[in-house]
Amino acid sequence: MRVHKLTFAALAVAAGLSLTACQNDNDAKAQSDTPSAPTASSASDGSGSDGSDQGSGKDSTEKSSGGQGTTAGTGTGTSGKTGKCRTDELEITAADSTITGDTDGTVAVEFKNSGGRDCAISGYAGVDLKTSAGSVSAKRTGQEAGSTILKNGKSIYFGIDYPLNTSGGSGVRITGLLVTPPNETKTVTLDWPGAGTLPVTDGTGSAVKVGPMGSAGQGG
Repeated sequence: MRVHKLTFAALAVAAGLSLTACQNDNDAKAQSDTPSAPTASSASDGSGSDGSDQGSGKDSTEKSSGGQGTTAGTGTGTSGKTGKCRTDELEITAADSTITGDTDGTVAVEFKNSGGRDCAISGYAGVDLKTSAGSVSAKRTGQEAGSTILKNGKSIYFGIDYPLNTSGGSGVRITGLLVTPPNETKTVTLDWPGAGTLPVTDGTGSAVKVGPMGSAGQGG
């Protein structure tokens, strides 16, 4: 009986060791089959905390360019100032505005804005009278010249004063009027609407004078 008891005890111990070994093998296998946790570098790919993905790539390009789209192609330019009135945008006409009893004649010149936009105008226009004796340039009156935003479809006027020929002689015949808008180089030729002649002078008489923009109103 003692021999059988020892044999059974030895078998029990062997069986226990075998089960323990199997359990350890299964645990090791289970650990090897478990997927490893992501590394720090793989977790930060494409979305790093330094924001480097925001400085390149299609999305960031579209965001940065989209923020500037509203300022592109403005009609007044980046400074936002109204552009000056161009000769080609103005309908220029002239009319006699002489008041009976005045010693000098007056012609009012109208600039009507037909350019389809508001424009800025200031200063003096260039004025020359074409005569049978050559061109006569008008002198500025010296009045202060302000600045005006001329609305589309609206007009502004200035005056030309000239000496009337009361000498009884034939005088100098006026054949035309040349007008150049302020800060422009393109000149418009108009028919002269005032008196037909200027007096012949020795240089001591009244000169032809031009006032600044806005110095005359409609009808004088």
